[in-house]
Amino acid sequence: MAEYALNIGDGPRPEDVAIIRELYQGNQDQERFEVELERALDARCHTIIIEPARLGDETARWINVGNFLHKTAVLSGMGAVLSGAIWTERPVVSVPCAGLSLFCTALYTISWQFDPCCKYQVEHDASKLLKLPLHSLSSGSPVVLVRRDDSSRKLLHCTVTALAVTFCVWRMRQS
Repeated sequence: MAEYALNIGDGPRPEDVAIIRELYQGNQDQERFEVELERALDARCHTIIIEPARLGDETARWINVGNFLHKTAVLSGMGAVLSGAIWTERPVVSVPCAGLSLFCTALYTISWQFDPCCKYQVEHDASKLLKLPLHSLSSGSPVVLVRRDDSSRKLLHCTVTALAVTFCVWRMRQS
């Protein structure tokens, strides 16, 4: 069962820290760990500490793929606008970048937008990790998730993608 940690210094409040402990009780342990993670995500805990290595790795990988899609959408959208502005005589040059931006934004929107996990990032900052009750864990390398507001990043990649696609369509119609 997920438990809540004690308040340590100026870290998060105890009710905002969920710990998924690596306690094996039978052959349904992985499913139990996943249910505990879902409960912590649904409770919108500020910090989630995942002790089971497999679950932690899968969750971190899922978050990293979402981050990659977001960054690819933004960078390729900006690349579409910049390449279209630089090579004005060849508007077709920016179309692949705009297409990639649109693809990544659509994939993120379909697969990640409504997943509660997209509200979290893996914490790597050692100074922030020191404020957490990691000393009480049996695992030496838990995955720590921290809830972050992602509305600005969603707005950013949607805006950049819309701008890139609109710019490409406008440039193609001009030529």
